[in-house]
Amino acid sequence: MNGTRQQRRRGDTRQRIQDVALGLFAEQGYEKTSLREIAETLDVTKAALYYHFKTKEEILVSIFDDLARPIEDLIAWGREQPHTLETKQEIVRRYSEALASAAPLFRFMQENQATVRDLRIGELFKTRMLGLRDILIDPEADLVDQVRCISALFTLHAGTIVLQDMGHDPEEQRAAVLEVATDLVTQAHRGAEGSGSAPGS
Repeated sequence: MNGTRQQRRRGDTRQRIQDVALGLFAEQGYEKTSLREIAETLDVTKAALYYHFKTKEEILVSIFDDLARPIEDLIAWGREQPHTLETKQEIVRRYSEALASAAPLFRFMQENQATVRDLRIGELFKTRMLGLRDILIDPEADLVDQVRCISALFTLHAGTIVLQDMGHDPEEQRAAVLEVATDLVTQAHRGAEGSGSAPGS
């Protein structure tokens, strides 16, 4: 029991470090934030911070790994499913949920593109995007329908990053963005079916 409590406390500290670090990175930029500053904001020693993370990049990559895990799970699930419209719509719905949970990270990535490019999270994110793209797109579909599928993913990203300062209710906004993304995937699937390339529906 004591071991479990200790593990939970360690997990909580790691989570607190991630939350504080991401807040500081977003507020003043990744480059301008030091490990010392993160430790001071948390009111812990630098040694205590080092116990969990040795560098700022380790913190950022761990945040990315944790928040992107649902996306990885979704890709794995999608690869096992039949290539039907229902599968694609479910992927779009679940991806919308995963993005909502990871919104602070995606805002940081949008505002710190040079940093993201230099660190390996840029490459990791691109790999996951390509994984989702390959599940949504029918390889035989014409180019317009392939672009619709890719646009569905970018529509979801726009909802996370671009639309948040427009003063709409966040849940209404997410529902509207999800509806548009689902429409795009549905239209693409029906277009591919019409050309006789998508078996099943």
